[in-house]
Amino acid sequence: MFKLLARDNGFVHVCGHRGHSIAAPENTLAALTATRENGGTSAEIDCVLTADGEIVLMHDDFLDRTTNGRGLVSKATLAEIKKLDAGAWFDPRFAGERVPTLMETVEHAGNIGLGLVIEVKEFQNLYPFVDRLAEIVADGNIADEAVFISFDHMFLRSMKKRIPDIRTEGITHARHADLGAVARSADLDSVSIELNMFHPDGALALHQIDVSVRLHFQQPDEYSRYREAGLDLLRDLPQWLADGLVDTISGDDVAFLSAMVTGTKTMRRKASQARSIPPRPSYVTLPSWPGLSWLVPATHALLFRDPGAAALRRWG
Repeated sequence: MFKLLARDNGFVHVCGHRGHSIAAPENTLAALTATRENGGTSAEIDCVLTADGEIVLMHDDFLDRTTNGRGLVSKATLAEIKKLDAGAWFDPRFAGERVPTLMETVEHAGNIGLGLVIEVKEFQNLYPFVDRLAEIVADGNIADEAVFISFDHMFLRSMKKRIPDIRTEGITHARHADLGAVARSADLDSVSIELNMFHPDGALALHQIDVSVRLHFQQPDEYSRYREAGLDLLRDLPQWLADGLVDTISGDDVAFLSAMVTGTKTMRRKASQARSIPPRPSYVTLPSWPGLSWLVPATHALLFRDPGAAALRRWG
C-alpha cells in the first residue's frame, strides 16, 4: 500500500512532478520509469477526460504543447489521442511515446513500485470524470496505491463522498492561519505546501490529526540563483526532514530531490553516532550550505567529511 505518512513508511517519499519531467516528457510512462530510476517512490500526474469518457494523462486542456495534436482534449476521442506522439516535442529520443490512460498508468506504476499522486485537472465534465473514476476504483487497487489531489478542496470533499475508499490531498499556495481546519473541512488525508509557504507549526498541526505533508520544490536552478545572490532557500530543509515534519518532497528533478533525502539521512546517522562521543569544549566553524557556515562542536566535524553531507553542500 502507498502510505502517505513518513512515520508509517520509515522514509520520506520522493515524488516526481509529472514524473521525472526534467529528463523525460511529462505525464508519460517514460517519465514514471525515469522517476523510479532516479530514486523516486511516487509520481504526481495530471488527468483529464476525453470526448468519449476515458481518463488520460494530460496537464493542459489543449493537446498542442505536449503532443503533435491540436485542439481540446475534451473534443478528441481516446482513439484519436492514441495516434498522437507525446514524446518528440521534448526530445527526439522519446518519439513514439503515447498519451497513457489512467488505467495504463496505474498498471505501470504498480509494476515498477511507484505510488501515484493524481491531480484532477478536469473542470468541464466533473460528474462523468468521477463516474469513470468510480469504475476504475471498483475494478482494481488504485485506492490503495494513489492519492487524488486538486486546488478545489470542495470538489475533493464531494468526490470522496461519492468514492469513500479514495484518499485526497488539497493543494495550497498560501500560508493558512489553521491548516488543520483546512484539512478537516475538506476531509483531506494530505496537504501540499509550496516551499516558500511552509512553516513547522503548520506541519505539526497536520500531523496531530494524521494528515500528511507534501513539500513542493522548483527546479534546482531556481535555488542556485538565490544562493549566488547570498540567500539559501534550502537552509532549513535538513532540520525539517530530520524532525519528521515532511512526508513527501516533490518536484521536476527527482535526482535532486533524492540527493536531499539521502544526504539528510546520512547526516542523521552520523549525528547519532557522534552523540556517543564524549563532548570536547572546542568549537569550529565549518561550511555547510554554499555561502553560509555553521558554528558546531569540533566533535561533530566528521559529519561534514561524509560524502552524503558533501552532497548536501552541492544542492542547487
